[in-house]
Amino acid sequence: MTKDVLVTISGLQFMPEGKEPPEPVEVTCPGTYYKKNGKHYVMYEEIIEGFSGVTKNTLKLQPDSLDIMKRGVSNVHMVFEKNKKNMTCYNMPFGSLMMGIDAKGVNVEESEDHIRASVSYELEMNYEKMADCEICIDIRSKEAGNFQLA
Repeated sequence: MTKDVLVTISGLQFMPEGKEPPEPVEVTCPGTYYKKNGKHYVMYEEIIEGFSGVTKNTLKLQPDSLDIMKRGVSNVHMVFEKNKKNMTCYNMPFGSLMMGIDAKGVNVEESEDHIRASVSYELEMNYEKMADCEICIDIRSKEAGNFQLA
């Protein structure tokens, strides 16, 4: 994997019955990659609409877990570990929420120029179940030339 990568993050939230159907969300942006002590790290910046400044994101990927750390306009450290519930405080410009992440599945696959991570989890906000969610992270070397999701 090269230092310069393209990161595509896509996700779905399945709301409880009677609520709106899930709408996929997808973001693609340039990032920086490195590997240290057997762990993959990806850093990228995100702009939150309606707010000045950026949020710097760091992804830490391991075979059985994913960490997402956000610093800037919003701040949080989310930990996704299979069959484990993790709690965190999500600080946003309009306030803070207690977030629970109960990961049902974490899968990380890697090849020479490509890493793909998928996570399915239950999301809680302030100790109340909000949705069942899926997130897919696709990381490709810029030099690989093919940036579509496999």
